[in-house]
Amino acid sequence: MSDAATTSLGQFLRERRTRLDPASFGLGLGRRRTPGLRREEVAQRAHISATWYTWLEQNRGGAPSSDVLQRLAGALMLTELEREHMFILALGHPPEPRYQQPDTVSPRLQRVLDAMPDSPAMMRTATWDVVAWNRAASLVLTDYGKLPPRQRNILRLLFSDTRIQAAQDDWLKVARYVVGAFRADAARAGAEVGELVEDLRQSSPQFDALWRNHDVIGHGDGLKRLHHPVEGSIDLEFSTFAVEGRPDLCMMVYIPGNADAAAKIQRLLVPSGEQSSMA
Repeated sequence: MSDAATTSLGQFLRERRTRLDPASFGLGLGRRRTPGLRREEVAQRAHISATWYTWLEQNRGGAPSSDVLQRLAGALMLTELEREHMFILALGHPPEPRYQQPDTVSPRLQRVLDAMPDSPAMMRTATWDVVAWNRAASLVLTDYGKLPPRQRNILRLLFSDTRIQAAQDDWLKVARYVVGAFRADAARAGAEVGELVEDLRQSSPQFDALWRNHDVIGHGDGLKRLHHPVEGSIDLEFSTFAVEGRPDLCMMVYIPGNADAAAKIQRLLVPSGEQSSMA
């Protein structure tokens, strides 16, 4: 760690400490000569010695460990962005992603999905649970809103739902691709993925065989052909996007692969009553 980085870390810790309100921690009693928390109070909150914390602010004692930095992030009430900044100052790289299983997404992210009315789009987790989707995804891909939350999982659907299997142009090719891409995500999900993998291996010999191949596949973009029960074959192009500040989420967007697919999606988006009046 360079002297410049060390100095910046000390300044950053000192700045964040002095911005904290002692009263919010029940520490507002008595006279305080300086703003914010005292060094020993931050050290106590982080479960490290006051001497060690003082050295960090004074740019002494070498680089702290990732564990110490995590505890300091909690003690100083840092945001995710501030925590990442602190790690870069201290160690020269951001922290390892912390997987959090979300139940839903923010209204802003839902609005992003809804702003693409002609393109099926969804948000999925590192365990491939679908936690948000737009209307086009419900009509073209799967109506996730009609499924219990536990079943809103791309792997569970692909290996257990005969309707989903029949909708794939080449089910085995799709299954091999999905398992390989899922394995790339599984390392980030850590222990959260264990139960899902065991369930799938017990319930699906096909998944078990593919999982034992240990293939790892990138899944940035590609082509997909669906067999829709109403419109027949629909060619789609898909792309995946990381969500800034949410390493646990991935956005998947499907766009029509040709004019015929675009027309079919448009027909699906028109309410059934209006379709009858247009006939």
